[in-house]
Amino acid sequence: MNREEKAAAVAEIAEQIRESEAVFAVDYRGITVAQVADLRGRLREADATFRVVKNTLTERAADAADAETLKALLEGPTALTFARGDAAAAAKVIADYQRVSGGQLPFKGGLMDGAAVNADQITAISRLPSREVLYGQLVGLVASPITGLARSLNALVGGLAIALAGVLEKKESGEVPSGAGPAQSTPAPDPEAAPATDDDTTDQDSEPPVTAESAQEPAEGADPDTETQEDTE
Repeated sequence: MNREEKAAAVAEIAEQIRESEAVFAVDYRGITVAQVADLRGRLREADATFRVVKNTLTERAADAADAETLKALLEGPTALTFARGDAAAAAKVIADYQRVSGGQLPFKGGLMDGAAVNADQITAISRLPSREVLYGQLVGLVASPITGLARSLNALVGGLAIALAGVLEKKESGEVPSGAGPAQSTPAPDPEAAPATDDDTTDQDSEPPVTAESAQEPAEGADPDTETQEDTE
């Protein structure tokens, strides 16, 4: 690799570091070319790439990409996984390969959102649900109350429509006159109230009604002549 090729490789690796959500460094000793090809195909489905690079070129790329912490991982055979999409999905692909291969491709460490992560943290990330699963759980959590509310409103509107249709049907059949107000019921008598009797009616000491004849009669003890004179005057 001449100088120009090395410069192009450094620029390309630096660009991959900048564009990635996470970068995972692994030890690739013991892995075959066929296994690398199979791993690359699985990582491609997770929007990630797997690259075996020289440590000297990666160090220069890390300087160019302002990823100083990545340089500490560049000891011994090192391959980098650049995760542009779901970092958990990319880490899961490598972790699954570690289990089926008996421990090949051990994590060295890496970067995630610009912060350094160690091997144990990457393993923990690989056990997280994928981004699609988390989105599905979140959407289900948010939509559940809304779905219940929509069902309740639909049931309420449907019940009101049925009730109005019943009233309209009764009006058309004449069972309920059009424009008639609601029937008013006569209040039921109070069973505890005692019925009125003749004994409840008390005689009142009232004066007899005044008639024309009684109005012209002089009061008892009055002088008839005096009354006549006052009338004459």
